[in-house]
Amino acid sequence: MSQPPPSQGGPGEQEGFGAPYEPRPGAYGAPLPPRHQPRPGPYGQPPTAPHGYPTPGPSPSGGRSRGRVAGLVSAALAGVLVIGAGVWFAVGGDGADDGKPVATGSTAPEQPGADPDPVRKPAPTAEQLNQGREKGEAKVRWVQRNGVDLPGGGASALGPWVVGDVVAKAMYRTASGYSLDDGARKWSLRLPSDVCAAPTLPTADGKIVIGLMTDTSTENSACDKLQMIDLATGEAGWSATFERAPTQDGLSNIVMAISGDVLTIGRVGRTDAYRVSDGKHLWDKLPGPCQSYGLAGGAVLLAAVGCRDRPAGEAEADDVVEEVRRIDPATGRTVWTYKPGKGWLIDSFHSVDPPVISLRKGGAVEGEWAIAVLNTDGTLRSRPAPGDDVPEARCTGMRRDVGANLDTCVGVAADDGTLYTATKHRHTDEGLTNDVVAFDMSTGEKKWKVPAPPGQTLMPLRVEGGKVLMYLAPPGPRSKAKGVGGGIVALGPDGGAPRAVLRHPASAAATERTFTDPLVLHSGGRSLLMLTHVSGATDEEEADLSAMIAFGD
Repeated sequence: MSQPPPSQGGPGEQEGFGAPYEPRPGAYGAPLPPRHQPRPGPYGQPPTAPHGYPTPGPSPSGGRSRGRVAGLVSAALAGVLVIGAGVWFAVGGDGADDGKPVATGSTAPEQPGADPDPVRKPAPTAEQLNQGREKGEAKVRWVQRNGVDLPGGGASALGPWVVGDVVAKAMYRTASGYSLDDGARKWSLRLPSDVCAAPTLPTADGKIVIGLMTDTSTENSACDKLQMIDLATGEAGWSATFERAPTQDGLSNIVMAISGDVLTIGRVGRTDAYRVSDGKHLWDKLPGPCQSYGLAGGAVLLAAVGCRDRPAGEAEADDVVEEVRRIDPATGRTVWTYKPGKGWLIDSFHSVDPPVISLRKGGAVEGEWAIAVLNTDGTLRSRPAPGDDVPEARCTGMRRDVGANLDTCVGVAADDGTLYTATKHRHTDEGLTNDVVAFDMSTGEKKWKVPAPPGQTLMPLRVEGGKVLMYLAPPGPRSKAKGVGGGIVALGPDGGAPRAVLRHPASAAATERTFTDPLVLHSGGRSLLMLTHVSGATDEEEADLSAMIAFGD
């Protein structure tokens, strides 16, 4: 049943999730760490070793790092215009070995009292991992090592994008495509400067447009170049540059989304749209004194928008009011607007169809967090009230220094009838674990709660065929749960025991644990994990780091 338009009140009027969150680097005006420097550890903690098992975070939302676009939106709305400058390219290698990738280097998480400089042992190959595979477990199809010489602090990997039998990603100065079957590199496109942004989803026919830095000679280089790539073949298509404004102060992060054949780009001072197929510029302004800092594409285009509520000459940072808009990608026309209320920030998009939006408000300790479920016309449908079962999504933006889109979280999934959320991780005698809670999308009422297996955690990915698909992480290194690996499991709208869809082998659990907060894909009976930020303590460790792993028969 339709409720009054959400502009009449914010989430604070009802019981919200209400749990505190911690500030993240780059969020809402906090400065980002210098480019190519070591990144913070998960959820605002000190930096972690690239192979360390992730520590649970206190933030129920995963603490999005929204980049400079969100941080500068207030200044832009007060009158600062930031715009931007041909892209060239060269076909070449990415530093990795040709042919099938081989994982050759890894280190175990440091144990108390351990030798501070242990002898490095080669990481096992897929063949070696499969030697201990038990009946009913899927095999490790391949493990791809990084093999790329990266700058200090490593680099963020954007993607993965699956087109036919190819899985592609972009990192540093290369875009590459690999065989889903055996991991062999099928194409590689060397780029003239650093990759700095990309949409989460490609077009239906496998095209992507990535953002590139102006150059690499300065830390303040702008992310103002576009390059279209055919992900099936690796062929580079059209390129374009943003018009640079005299007042530009060095924009380093933009957000991008693809809906249909349209690429939409959000940046300080301007929103632009291009046709993906031929690069034609379609529009460059949203209605009103507003800027978009977050986008989510796919079936529909949603934008997180900041608007000033006073004239440009009088506006202050606190005068910016955030809202969600559904936008017609071809024209820029606003289809509908959802206003959560003054002080509420658009944290992330968990679903665009149906619309499910994460919101947060307040400071680091006393802040609130909430989910807004919307109707297809943008009116408020429900606000789930979880009580003590604090939801926790995990968002890859906090582990990336570029490309921090607002639609790359795992842990929340929905269809028209049911919303599924992971709860905050907790420690038990068996190790780290959590639950999955289901809510009625229309009423927001809790339907059921299902615990993860002892010593393991569950993170909803998406709903397919009426069932939610979830990533089941392998037990931690100190967990009492032994002899099991990770995998993909499913739950129906009525709850019950999770049903195994794809069991990753227990013999690969230690390698799977090295993928800290990975992006997880599952399709066609296979699964794939990808690191979102690649770095190592030494050049050798960085080159040998396992960056992707695929499972399935």
